[in-house]
Amino acid sequence: MASWVQQVLAWLDAPAPPPAAGVGPRPQARREVLLAGQRVPYRLQRARRKSIGMTVGADGLAVRAPSGVTLATIDAALQEKADWIVRKLGEVQQRQRLQEAARIVWQAGAQLPYLGAPLTLRLDATQRRRQQLLHSDADGGAQLFLGLAQDAQPAQIRDATQAWFLRQARSHFDARLAHFAPQLGVQHSRLRLSGAATRWGSARSDGSIMLNWRLLHYRPALIDYVVVHELSHLRVMDHSPQFWRIVATLVPDYAQLRQQLRAQPAPPWD
Repeated sequence: MASWVQQVLAWLDAPAPPPAAGVGPRPQARREVLLAGQRVPYRLQRARRKSIGMTVGADGLAVRAPSGVTLATIDAALQEKADWIVRKLGEVQQRQRLQEAARIVWQAGAQLPYLGAPLTLRLDATQRRRQQLLHSDADGGAQLFLGLAQDAQPAQIRDATQAWFLRQARSHFDARLAHFAPQLGVQHSRLRLSGAATRWGSARSDGSIMLNWRLLHYRPALIDYVVVHELSHLRVMDHSPQFWRIVATLVPDYAQLRQQLRAQPAPPWD
């Protein structure tokens, strides 16, 4: 973790832009604290709240505290959560490493996960093999033949692959929604596809369901969990115990699947 922290510290040393004029959120101070033997940078924002709040995300540690709370009190609160903060920062770092290792190189022969198995991209400009998926590998993998020349640009390969993924996503999601909705006693009004970086799905009270097409990277059981999760929201819109009981009727191991989905970042497409 030390090298990662040093990189973040170098970023924090850069001069901050001046605050914009007018009404808006208060600027965040850049600070650091020694936690469990690690120098941890964090952003501090003063806010109208009664307690000190802290979150750990891709940008590191962020702290929000009431205006009247002293820096010593804030540092003491961070010390109380030191083990949790350091553990969460390590998890973020590990997730970032996994994402970088999974980054797709858009060229002939590139591999990316599809329904939990490797999908190899092949370029073939002939009409006979235009975007034809051939299941051929013993481990359940497949090859996707794109109707592109061997000298196609990376952006062309990415766009053609994404277009294929979008078609497959709508077909797969429609089938799973039709499978699970009657079992839950609900009806969805329409399906929308999303490519959001951090959100896998959502449901609205009007019955519309949004699902992320990047879910096709994962094995079917993980996709089914997300589908059931969103359909269950058509009965209970919050995450109360009643909601999770509904999910468990069709996906009893939802907790394990949920954890697997969090631990397995989808490959970046940029």
